[in-house]
Amino acid sequence: MHPSMMIVKRRIGTPQFRDYEYRKTSRYFAQMAEDFKGFGREELAGLGATDLQLEYQGVHFTADQETLYRINYMSRLASRILAPLMSFACPDTDALYTAARKLRWRDFFDDHTTFAVSANVANSAITHSHFAALRLKDAIVDDLRERTGERPNVDAKAPDLLFNLYIDHDRAVISLDASGTPLHKRGYREESVTAPMQETVAAAIIRHTEWDGTVPLHDPMCGSGTLICEALMHFCRIPAGVFREKFGFESLPDFDAGLWQQVKKTSDAGIRPLAKGLISGSDISQQAVSAARTNLMGLHFGRNVAVDRADFSDLPDMPPGMIITNPPYGIRMGKDKDLGQFYKALGDFLKQKCKDSTAYIYFGDRALVKKLGLKPTWKKPLAAGGLDGRLVRYNLY
Repeated sequence: MHPSMMIVKRRIGTPQFRDYEYRKTSRYFAQMAEDFKGFGREELAGLGATDLQLEYQGVHFTADQETLYRINYMSRLASRILAPLMSFACPDTDALYTAARKLRWRDFFDDHTTFAVSANVANSAITHSHFAALRLKDAIVDDLRERTGERPNVDAKAPDLLFNLYIDHDRAVISLDASGTPLHKRGYREESVTAPMQETVAAAIIRHTEWDGTVPLHDPMCGSGTLICEALMHFCRIPAGVFREKFGFESLPDFDAGLWQQVKKTSDAGIRPLAKGLISGSDISQQAVSAARTNLMGLHFGRNVAVDRADFSDLPDMPPGMIITNPPYGIRMGKDKDLGQFYKALGDFLKQKCKDSTAYIYFGDRALVKKLGLKPTWKKPLAAGGLDGRLVRYNLY
């Protein structure tokens, strides 16, 4: 029998996977930006998670299989969901290798499965995350080669399986990334512009605004449309993973394909329509307008969102509603632009043409907040993607 066929038979049969940590505890970890965790905990609870505990860069939670699948499919704020396989004392890389060899890696691999390893280390004798990842990779390769006669292939860019190693205070946790590719990669962004906003950041901004569709929403500098796309998905209750073809949890030994299809069916049944005129956008750049229109086109009801080419200063008086935008800054602005003059003009637009509205402005550079010339109602930190940003609310009455 070909060695790879032996792997397939083990997956089809009844593997003894009950000693995997996630099976014993039903505990998982949602990775997300620090400033998202408050809303992230609320979102996870709303999707059925229990026993939520905030940790650095994420939230620990308890979930059954159905809830695990739903969270991966529906979460707008998490970047990854990790399923812990084992945890152990890890004083050095030899201990890491020895412990990792005890896992039944063949439970996760089928014929031609590729994999990669990511690692983070902190407060430990092992100080080099790359070397730690290499030692775990060696353990996986050596185990599978010894048991099957074949060496699995590593694919750092688009692996079928991604294993995560986290070492803190000389204690290691090896997890399978139950999401696969990062959850912020929704799949609707077919075209882009310079420095586009990450989808999870846009989703967090929409969450902060508490916009519920009772007033129109407009983005006067929409770029490639990330904010209005996330607003649409939020209002229409479109699952964040609706375009995904595969999730990492499908490689767990206890994956239940029937249950997963039922979760998808139930989640998709909650999608609701969007009325024309409720969400709109505009931008001075024709390239940005074209990109936004293209990205919206693939979404449910995206054709009901109008995106026009216009400088915000040339827009007519806006109807009472919500203004939400991420103005250009730094690389998005260009070196030849006067930031002070630009933000003063934006402030004038909000004061003069957006009366009886609420504005939410995301400043990728918090030093620019003072240049708008308006008194904020509140400011909230929203750091992500290397930006120490601020989301600022203005009541324009």
